[in-house]
Amino acid sequence: MDVLRTPEERFEDLPGYPFAPHYAEIADGEGGALRVHYLDEGPSDAAPLLLMHGQPTWSYLYRKMIPILTAAGHRVVAPDLVGFGRSDKPARRQDYSYQRHVDWMAALLFEALDLRDISFFCQDWGGLIGLRLVADHPERFARVAASNTTLPTGDQDLGEAFKKWREYSQRTPRLQAGKIVARTCLEPVSDEAAAAYDAPFPDETYQAGARQFPMLVPGEPDDPAAEPNRQAWRTLRTFQKPFATIFSDGDPIMAGQEKIFQKLVPGAAGQPHVIIEGGSHFIQEDRGEATAKAFLDFIAGS
Repeated sequence: MDVLRTPEERFEDLPGYPFAPHYAEIADGEGGALRVHYLDEGPSDAAPLLLMHGQPTWSYLYRKMIPILTAAGHRVVAPDLVGFGRSDKPARRQDYSYQRHVDWMAALLFEALDLRDISFFCQDWGGLIGLRLVADHPERFARVAASNTTLPTGDQDLGEAFKKWREYSQRTPRLQAGKIVARTCLEPVSDEAAAAYDAPFPDETYQAGARQFPMLVPGEPDDPAAEPNRQAWRTLRTFQKPFATIFSDGDPIMAGQEKIFQKLVPGAAGQPHVIIEGGSHFIQEDRGEATAKAFLDFIAGS
């Protein structure tokens, strides 16, 4: 597997991101290794809060939430998915599959870091991957908060908003992460913050994962990820641990998905589900402080 690694100088002096990098090596699935980056903030002896990002962002997305969570006494672990952030980036689009992303994160979180008693917050692809991890390893999770995410099985239409995004992601000459985040958010994103979202991608060659991600969402019943996701739903339908939804009121793609979780996951009954006002798809960017508080309230109450 041909792997690219973003130069470290690309990550120097990013606004609002003073966190020390941490790295672990995991198997790439082809006999080689990948270096995966993660943040690990707060007291090391506390139960971990796991924050997982989606596409085309990285752990920078959580910079507003992390200080609030650690100030409350929590340990916070925020990985960069393979192909994103400071993590290694396989150079070919065919190197990426839904199952590989699940396997890579399981290797990092459970084998390399051995995380247990996890309070999990997931958004976008952080949910598509992370909820598979919850279903595969429910014993490692204490509670789950799903935010602007879903777990598609290919049995339902993905919706026009997602289809337009997928088409754009494949046709645009330059997939500019910073511009995508800025255009999606309801609050202004500074030029410096937008540049930080672009930092992992010096040029197009580093973006195989970002380009491929939209094509990995199962949109047909026979998609390779469809049956594994159906199996995950079978487990989630029996998941009794606390499960909350923290969605925004301004996400054109994920609006309404919170009701599915609330209806189907037993652990969602009686939880403090929240719709945060003034937030877009990237709720952590628009309403990071309010989102962190909602997550803390959920943890404290469960």
